[in-house]
Amino acid sequence: MEIERKFLIRTLPVMLKEYAREEIEQGYLCVNPVVRVRRQGEEYYLTYKGGGLFAREEYNLPLTKEGYDHLLGKADGYVITKTRYLIPVEDLACWEEKHDAKKLSHEDVGDGRVIELDVFHGAFEGLILAEIEFSDREQAKNFVMPPCFLEDVTFDGRYHNSYMSRNGWDRR
Repeated sequence: MEIERKFLIRTLPVMLKEYAREEIEQGYLCVNPVVRVRRQGEEYYLTYKGGGLFAREEYNLPLTKEGYDHLLGKADGYVITKTRYLIPVEDLACWEEKHDAKKLSHEDVGDGRVIELDVFHGAFEGLILAEIEFSDREQAKNFVMPPCFLEDVTFDGRYHNSYMSRNGWDRR
């Protein structure tokens, strides 16, 4: 079960380049239910996500590069590219100050300890979203949005990558 909240960002962390990051490319084969293929660094996945904006089932299956390339060619709409930075939640207090960035790997993500900060490229250049996954609904509901975040868009389906892949980005 994936339980996450999404936020638009007011300002980027001063020390952004100091955090661990991965290049991500993903395409969507279906949006209801969500079926996507993703290249994350040198790893490849086929992902199924159930319905919902706040909490939903998610299953990841490994793919080979050849399998990924084949399926990506069948994706509808935009292929999404982004750089994902992994930022410890406790660094929110230092978001606008210089400090020693904690080095994390993607394995550290998953229980609300890490902000996945996505800086989009290509057709979505200029969009920056923070996602935080939580271990339970109560933890997610109790999270207080910090001042460096602009807006909670958790329940705005336009900010789901699957929606954007078909409809583009509404730059409001």
